[in-house]
Amino acid sequence: MHLGKGIALAIALVVLGSHAALSEINRASFPKGFVFGTASAAFQYEGAVKEDGRGPSIWDTFSHSTGLIIDGSNADVAVDQYHRYVGDVQLMKDMGMDAYRFSIAWSRIFPNGTGEINQAGVDYYNNLINALLAKGIEPYVTLYHWDLPQALEDKYTGWLDPQIIEDFAIYAETCFDKFGDRVKHWITFNEPHNFAIQGYYSGFEAPGRCSSILCQAGNSTTEPYIVAHNVLLSHATVADVYRKKYKDKQNGSIGITLDVKWYEPETNATENIEAAQRAQDFQLGWFLDPLIFGDYPSSMRSRVGSRLPNFTESESALLKGSLDFVGINHYTTYYARQNKANSNFDLLNDCVADADAYTLPIKDGNPIGDRANSMWLYIVPRGMRSVMQYIKKKYGNPLVIITENGMDDPNDQFIPIEEALKDEKRIKYHTDYLTNLLAAIEEDGCNVKGYFAWSLLDNWEWNFGYTSRFGLYFVDYNDNLKRYPKDSVAWFKNFLAST
Repeated sequence: MHLGKGIALAIALVVLGSHAALSEINRASFPKGFVFGTASAAFQYEGAVKEDGRGPSIWDTFSHSTGLIIDGSNADVAVDQYHRYVGDVQLMKDMGMDAYRFSIAWSRIFPNGTGEINQAGVDYYNNLINALLAKGIEPYVTLYHWDLPQALEDKYTGWLDPQIIEDFAIYAETCFDKFGDRVKHWITFNEPHNFAIQGYYSGFEAPGRCSSILCQAGNSTTEPYIVAHNVLLSHATVADVYRKKYKDKQNGSIGITLDVKWYEPETNATENIEAAQRAQDFQLGWFLDPLIFGDYPSSMRSRVGSRLPNFTESESALLKGSLDFVGINHYTTYYARQNKANSNFDLLNDCVADADAYTLPIKDGNPIGDRANSMWLYIVPRGMRSVMQYIKKKYGNPLVIITENGMDDPNDQFIPIEEALKDEKRIKYHTDYLTNLLAAIEEDGCNVKGYFAWSLLDNWEWNFGYTSRFGLYFVDYNDNLKRYPKDSVAWFKNFLAST
């Protein structure tokens, strides 16, 4: 008996715990033209931080500061993709990937953030783009993946100053001019929510600003909101430039990538349902509401008050609709409840306390799902479908691309490489999340057109250094950074071979 695609999918979802049943999904299960790829970031991959005229970034400075990276490492070499991109492109080709999402290091193009263009940097990205296209792999390019040129941080504190809007626009337009004849998919920012919080509230990430004694400077009550405001206006300005000067002749598209945890109410009590919504407002809504509706969520306006910057009418008009697609990085799901202890936090007036929502991946002592290596990453596949449903309902079903999804294993020195390559847990992760994504498309009508696995290679994972392995390929840090395919590579190759 031949089952319709929808019925077969429904059965697969019922037996979500059965790996055998789920393994039947493949490329052919997804709509025609759906794009599969892997994702990376310049600072986590390239290395070669002092070669060919590249200037330092805030992450170079941060990672060389004592005690900020868990294993004391830095990304001076990372996984050396700067010198090994030809081989890495072949790895993608061998798997059957359609696309590669990578970021351009601003300080390779403008070592001082502004001023004279560094031709060697332009040449490198031209070579990478051409190598991808020669293998039939479409480049998806992120303009900013956290690595602000240190010169701009020194000059005017970077994202805290409106001057950044003009400087980012010049950098972005330079990239459109140099690469846009071949790059048809642009992403202005990767996870602005993340770097606004971690860089300016907690100080855990570059440039390491916060109000506590852990930081040398900063104001956790105001700076995350100022940074986010300038990022949003930078995106809107750049999108406007692209649409007016480049889109028609280059036939491309422009979007932004936002990090999204799904938040489930801890109970169905009204106060917890409302807390989950506020948690989402202060995460996804903080950025997507202005880009779709022209202003911040009302819950942010009422709770943050004068600390939340205002958009002028012209800025609101520029923001509204300033994207062709929404990139979503989704990994995990947490519970949310009203913060009963909020009275203790009122004096903080910061962007976490403002949400009046307590979020945690544990309820009554039980985790929401199996945990990956990262302490924040719990495996909850249903969250993928819930996020897609939410975006469709609230934002009018915009075009979505899953720009990151994946999980990590520990970098355990005592596990032989042949054992580390057996990543059944990762295979199940991608299978289960893709099954839920497919349900969102087929059953719920969500407008999703692509999926990028994080990541092609094990890499330098920000604060966690080399302790965390997200790659489909194992990188041997003890033997010339050799790449070895994990079992998930064979799984993806088989998944993508079906048409």
